[in-house]
Formats: sequence, structure tokens, C-alpha cells
Amino acid sequence: MLENTTKMIDPDVPQIDFQTDISKYRHWKIRIEGPVAFLQLDVNESGGLLLGYELKLNSYDLGVDIELYDATQRLRFEHPEVKAVVMTSGKDNIFCAGANIRMLGLASHHHKVNFCKFTNETRFAIEDACTNSRQHYIAALNGVTAGGGYELALTTDYIMLIDDSNSAVSLPEVPLLGVLPGTGGLTRLVDKRKVRRDHADVFCTTEEGIKGQKAVDWNLVDEIVPKSRFNEVVHERAVEFVQKSDRPDSANGIVLNPLNRTISKDVIDYDYVSAKLNDTDRCARIILSCPADDIPNDVQAVHNLGSDFWPLQLSRELDDLLLHLRFNEPEIGLFVLESSGDLENVLSYDQLLKTSKNDWLVREIILYWKRTLKRLETSARTNYALVQPGSCFGGFLAEVLFAADRIYMFDSDDENVFVTLSEFNFDLLPMGNGLSRLTTRFLGQPELLENSKSLIGQSLNAQMATEAGLVTDIFDDIDWDDEIRIVLEERSSFSADSLTGMEANLRFAGPETMETKIFGRLSAWQNWIFQRPNAVGEKGALSLYGSGTRPQFNQERI
Repeated sequence: MLENTTKMIDPDVPQIDFQTDISKYRHWKIRIEGPVAFLQLDVNESGGLLLGYELKLNSYDLGVDIELYDATQRLRFEHPEVKAVVMTSGKDNIFCAGANIRMLGLASHHHKVNFCKFTNETRFAIEDACTNSRQHYIAALNGVTAGGGYELALTTDYIMLIDDSNSAVSLPEVPLLGVLPGTGGLTRLVDKRKVRRDHADVFCTTEEGIKGQKAVDWNLVDEIVPKSRFNEVVHERAVEFVQKSDRPDSANGIVLNPLNRTISKDVIDYDYVSAKLNDTDRCARIILSCPADDIPNDVQAVHNLGSDFWPLQLSRELDDLLLHLRFNEPEIGLFVLESSGDLENVLSYDQLLKTSKNDWLVREIILYWKRTLKRLETSARTNYALVQPGSCFGGFLAEVLFAADRIYMFDSDDENVFVTLSEFNFDLLPMGNGLSRLTTRFLGQPELLENSKSLIGQSLNAQMATEAGLVTDIFDDIDWDDEIRIVLEERSSFSADSLTGMEANLRFAGPETMETKIFGRLSAWQNWIFQRPNAVGEKGALSLYGSGTRPQFNQERI
């Protein structure tokens, strides 16, 4: 997962590659038994993504989570027959000790925060599989489960803890490290598990954790099982969850083939996604292209194409690009989102997806596109979208526009520049706040939301789009180049820190959900606490962990 042939952030640190497959896994093992998959964590201690630490006690780093993300994707697409996934450990007496502390102590602030963000996104993908793909996850905790290991268990539908004299669940970050559970632990504890506030307070300040019947009574786990019957009962629960799934019994999955990707100093190219990097303006111009090939006309054709089906390949390519830019290009602060192709072709794909949305594979493709759009919105980058000659923003692809902070559209009587809405812009691709992007856009103007529904299927030019409130501003051919240059230069001149905070506050209007809470708090918690001397100072908890010396805390409350 480390790529040595690309431009380096640091000449001694290879860039991080998010492409992998089962044959390359070093930390996870997958075993399929009919409708049940066993996803076993068996971390290679010497297999850290970076140098300077060992992954002891099934602790994890970004490399472990890259494999987990890949595994969850492959179980969804390559194994439609799998209806229940049991996550357990390949090591005796330990499920997972959480994020590797040595890694956190050595990592740059940039890496730590993005590591926590990616880990959160992977956890949400598991919950999405449980809720929307009906591929139910069970955590079979066959040993001590601490920190991020328990946070991983919290994402599943059901938590089973082995009942012995040693195994406990814990979130020990506050007493042990002077930081917080960074991948949703606190929020899932009270919002999802509904753990009582005082119990949660005791739990999160008890380094050794909670075990046995008390863990059940406090709703920290769903069930405790004696060691002698653990495997038997895990199989029984898996069968019960199989009965709750609507995934097909005998459908053929599709193989997620490797992506075609080339990376040079300032260009990253895939088949349908391209990014041109400008270090001077700290800007990435991202172009999403629609093919001119014949469009499949039924769901069987979608299955035959597999991972070559354009909407799926587009999702995978954009997903990979966003992760690459997030980790490997931290000074690129502005994404300029563009499209290229025939709008009618995009709308034909849109129609095929809509009419086939109940098919298991099409459902997975739509859910993947939804997750990719969410990744765009949580990437701590400014997103500007440009609708100009040659654009093809329509239907599900138009969601890229509404994921942007601003939308600029070319206004000309001589050019066919249109935006077209479809059902996908209203119900099928919700944001993290549970609302569609247009609903969020028009929270204070419900009449514009209703009006936009009446425009479904129409080719909207710049004047129509601005009257409908769908774009930020329009410029004619005389002003376009200068106006776009000015808004890009202005944005690049602002403080990156203030923009990250501003954008995170403005994007997710409306109701707060567990997802928006977790990502909102992550920005504040990790960007602040991970830089405080109590955590990473010379006498901080992360810096001194394992040295035998107790940290010295500044006890001022701020």
C-alpha cells in the first residue's frame, strides 16, 4: 500500500496507496461459509505502514484500515450471497487493542487527523452495509477489546463478548493517553448504544474497562458467552442475522478489478477521472468524464459489465483520488470540480440506475456513489464546481454540484450549457445530515425546493438555473475567465485552518445526526487535542507512553 514511484511529501516517506486486494492483505483474513463471512483480524506486528513501531496486540494503523475498507467493499460487491459478517480476532485473548499508540506518537498531525477521518468513514461504511445493504455485521469479541477496537465493535449490529476472567471492553484514551476516542466512540456510546450518561462517564475513565454481566447490564455489549460455547453461539447468531437479510441467495458477484491510474508530478489520471494539480494556487482541477460508448440498456448488461460499468468505475476512481489527495497532497486546499461528456448519455445512465435500483448490484452502486459524495464533503477542502461548455452535470452526476461550496455556470446563447435534475437529486443520495443536498440548500426557501422538483428532466440553462437557485453565480463569455481566476485566487489566499472550520460549519445545515456529530466533533477534538502539550508535548501522555514516566498535565480548563 506504499507507492514508491510518485512525488513524495517527504523524500524519505513513500506516498500512501489505497488500492489493494485480498492477495496483498497482511492483517485481515476472509473465510466464506455460505451466507456467512468471517472477517478475522490477525495483525502482522512488523507490517506497519510506516517505520518506527510494531503493531502489537492486534493494534492497527492506517494500513490495517485500508485493508478493512477494501474487505468491506469486496464483501458487498463480490459476495452478494453473504448476508452476515462476523468480525473476530485471529489471536487468543485479544480482539483489538485499538489504534497503535506508538504510531500516533510518531505520526504528523496531518496524518493523525486524516487517519481518524478515514477510520471513521470506514466505520460508517460498515453501518451503511448493515442498514442499507442488509449485510449484517456481528462483533465476536474473543478477548480484550480496547479503544479503537471497541469503536470498531460499536459499528456492528450486535456485539458478543467472551465471558472469561480477562476479557473486557474499554475506551481508555482519557486516563491512559490524555486524548479521546477519535473514531466515534463517545458518540456511538450514548447515541447508538444509548448507554446512560453516568455509566458512560465511569466507563470512559476506567482504564481497565468493563467485563462480564456488567457490560451487558450497561448495554456496552449485547451478550456474553462462556468460552466453551463461544464459537457455537457466534454461529447461531450469524444464522439469525442471515434470516433478516434480503440479499440474493445465489447471485453471482462482480470482481472489483484494479483501477487504471497514472501519477506524475502534477497530473493524476484514471479512465474517467483526472486531476491537474497547481501548487502555486494550491488547487486541483478534477474532471469527471462520461464515455461516449453505447450505454447498457438493462440490468443484465450492468451485471455483465461488472466493475467496468461507468457509474461504478467513476465512483471507485473518484473515491481513490480523494483519498490520495487527502493524504499525499495536504497543501492542495481547493478542488475545482468539472465534468466532460454528453449530458444525454449521463441521463441515460441515470435512468438505468433509477429503474433498476432494487437490483442488489445497482443498489450497491448507488450506495457507493452516496459514500463517495460524503467523502468529498468531509475532505477538508474547498469545493468549487464549474458548469461550462462541454459539461454534463445531470441527474446523479449533478450531485457533485450540490456537494460544492459554490457553483459557477457559464452563460451564453451560443453554447449549449445545461444542468438537468432527476430523482437522484431529491431522495436517493442523502448527506450525512439525512437530508438531500437540495433540501439542505433550500432549508430557508422550501418554495424553491418544490419548484426544483417541477424542473426534473428539463435542460436548465444559466438563466433558468440561477432563477431556480441552483447556482451561485453566472458569468458570460467575456467575464468568465477573469471572474473564475479572481474567485480561485481569493480563496487560496485565506487561512487553511479558518476555511476548514468555516466549511465544516456551513455544509451540514439542518438536523444533527450521529454522523454529523462525529465528523463535526472530530474536527474540533483532533485538531485541538492532538496538538496540545498534554498529549504531544515533551511531557505529554502520547510522548511518554511506554517509557515508565508519568505525563505532567497542564491542568487549566480552557
